[in-house]
Amino acid sequence: MMKPVALRGSYLVGAALGVLAFAGSAQAQQVENGVANDDGLSEIVVTAERRPENQQDVPVSVAVIGGDDQRSYASDGGDTLLALSGKVPSFYAETTTGRIFPRFYIRGLGNIDFYLGASQPVSIIQDDVVLEHVVLKSNPVYDLDHVEVLRGPQGSLFGRNTTAGIVKFDTVRPGFDGLDARATASYGSFNSVNLDAGVGGPLSDNVAIRLSGLFQHRDDYVDNNYAGPSADGTQTPKKDAMGGFDERDLRFQLLAKSGDFTMLASMHGRSYEGTSTLFLRQAIKKGSNDVSNVSRTSVRFDEAMDNPQGYTTFGTSLNLSYDFGGVSLTSITAYEHTAGYSRGDTDGGAAADYPVNGVANGFGESMGKVRDLDQWTQEVRLASNGDGPFKWQVGGMYFDSRDYTDFYQRTWFLTGAARDPNNWVRLHNVNTSWALFGQASYEIVPKLTITAGARITEDKKDTALVRARPTFPTAFAKQIELKDTKPSWDVSALYEVSDDVSVYARVAKGFRGPTIQGRSAVFNSAFTTANSETILSWEAGIKTQIGRTLRFNLSGFAYTVDDIQLNGNDSDGNGVLFNADKAKAYGAEAELNWHPMRNFALSLGGSLLHTEIQDKRVYAQACALNGVLVCTVNDPVVKRTVFGAPAYFAQIDGNPLPNAPKYNVNVAARYDIPVTDSGKLFVSTDWNLQGYTNFVLYKTDEFYSDGNFEGGLKVGYEGGNGRWEVAAFARNITNEKNLKGVIENYMAAVLNEPRVIGVSLTGRTR
Repeated sequence: MMKPVALRGSYLVGAALGVLAFAGSAQAQQVENGVANDDGLSEIVVTAERRPENQQDVPVSVAVIGGDDQRSYASDGGDTLLALSGKVPSFYAETTTGRIFPRFYIRGLGNIDFYLGASQPVSIIQDDVVLEHVVLKSNPVYDLDHVEVLRGPQGSLFGRNTTAGIVKFDTVRPGFDGLDARATASYGSFNSVNLDAGVGGPLSDNVAIRLSGLFQHRDDYVDNNYAGPSADGTQTPKKDAMGGFDERDLRFQLLAKSGDFTMLASMHGRSYEGTSTLFLRQAIKKGSNDVSNVSRTSVRFDEAMDNPQGYTTFGTSLNLSYDFGGVSLTSITAYEHTAGYSRGDTDGGAAADYPVNGVANGFGESMGKVRDLDQWTQEVRLASNGDGPFKWQVGGMYFDSRDYTDFYQRTWFLTGAARDPNNWVRLHNVNTSWALFGQASYEIVPKLTITAGARITEDKKDTALVRARPTFPTAFAKQIELKDTKPSWDVSALYEVSDDVSVYARVAKGFRGPTIQGRSAVFNSAFTTANSETILSWEAGIKTQIGRTLRFNLSGFAYTVDDIQLNGNDSDGNGVLFNADKAKAYGAEAELNWHPMRNFALSLGGSLLHTEIQDKRVYAQACALNGVLVCTVNDPVVKRTVFGAPAYFAQIDGNPLPNAPKYNVNVAARYDIPVTDSGKLFVSTDWNLQGYTNFVLYKTDEFYSDGNFEGGLKVGYEGGNGRWEVAAFARNITNEKNLKGVIENYMAAVLNEPRVIGVSLTGRTR
């Protein structure tokens, strides 16, 4: 049903590249993944193995996005994290809970659960600090140096909950090379404002600082056209009721050196207010996933006070390092705190306007509130120095996260006699973990290096229902504790065939710790749990760089996840966690960076993926409302009575994992035309094309996308030998309406962001 979109996306990508690929005498600047200067491709330095190394010398599939590229993708004021989705092979991100809850997927592994206590198999690390809770993972990135996407299990050096991989953000650090300042400001559609800036430099020979900030704003632009009564006092109708946001972030860093001792202290804060995800009820029609005629600028909500959300976050870290000569000792201590809420009309529209089977019901409204969350981490690492044939590192890690989280359901918000002041619960969640790890690499013969790492981790979770509904069944436990101790390891080999070509192979085992789902207590249902999942992953690849004009990397992989953690509904209709027997996958990734001439730079990436759930016992509750199966299920279905009404359950054996695109293609290009000795005109573009992606555990004719694509364009002038730039830009330039998620029983759609057209100004000291 969406195949014509895929063809049209390919045509548009080809047309954009055709416009750029004309001949001329000019210079090309940075295009995604490492074109760093006018002379061609530069070395990309990554810290995938916790020490600076050339990307081509690391036996791991790692992709890099430069800071300038990230700022370009988010120039419309969009989410700085979600803007990276699809920009490198095998990496995907989405949300159905607004900016405070991005969900990440690598090689098809992720977690579609929207529970505030959910764990993810993709770990987010910002400036060497792991961010575990889903709200902390949403911390925006700004004044960014680069992003590393490490694909595949990273359990040896980075620990649990990395079965899919890692997204590692490194911001610009303080330096001693004089004043270093940069700022990018933009203004666009919907009064969208974006300012990403950083300034720093030395205060003395031994002390340097850097101050970084992000400010983003967008006006409310979505009208609420519902004109009927509201049970919770929501103003209806209302023009420009929702859709806007205000994001304010600040970070201060202090770098001090004394002999062989180095200290980097960092503090950051966030204040965010915005709109949670807008669900569009019955935007999806039975038998089709076409959303091209759905409005992104109007809704018909009868409740939820315009879907508000807001969070404040504070964090600090202290990175201490001492160089003993042959070895270095590093200590990283970090603290993160957050609090806030997100409220939404979860049925996606006024029930009176969207009857099903002749009945206007299906009201839904909820709020999750992290009242207080504190995360402490401590890592100590001892590592060898130098470039000799033998390198090693050993260390330990302690993690401690504690929060109080409330969940409120619809009747708590209502006015009058219908209000139920007891329709909420409070949970106390505690997650502690410790680990010991080590890694060693040795060049056993010239040009052949073997690397091996291992880690032992204990992960413990405790969830207590500290405020239950008065009617909570006494037969259900109010506190659950899970604990597991698991090893994780990896072994790899890298062989340098020539100065231009290396091949590698890697096998790795990792795990995601046990998980507790406590939100179900607000429905007077028991907690549900999932045991640890484990992954065994195999991959091999080739890494090449031909001079300074061409870099090409190719990898193939296969993995099996045993006891994979999934999210669905049980036979009683309650949201649950559960383990399926296993999931298997295989695929490939390729990345090419080409600098054929001084005036032109091109980056191409692509991934192919096949995933499959394997468990004949597991069924997921399907899309029923008012006793009617509202979507077209393509799996075997059984019918049973739940809460006195018919319910339908689909067998998911053999289905793909949710949000695991069968293929992804990304392309970026830039062409420059010199005007003066120090200035030039430029045009750059980037596009992403995404293959078949299923959104739920079961297969339907409706709940998937196939052929989603988006493109961006930027045209401008760069002067002062790169010191400043003025440009016009467009994000989602073709204004594509892409289906990004669903609420099944309400046939509700989640769409991508609309087109934003604007202007930007960038300045830097060097």
